Amino acid sequence: MRRKLIIEGNAVYEIDEDCMLRKRMDHSEEEKEKKENNKEENQDRPG
Repeated sequence: MRRKLIIEGNAVYEIDEDCMLRKRMDHSEEEKEKKENNKEENQDRPG
């Protein structure tokens, strides 16, 4: 498991990079699906 330690003044954050990568991938897949759905909806509408 990869972790990153971030220190900002008195605050300390520990970031799980594997978790962040999974979230980023899930988010990009959702965006891709939304774009595909929008394309389909636009094609179904008469112009």
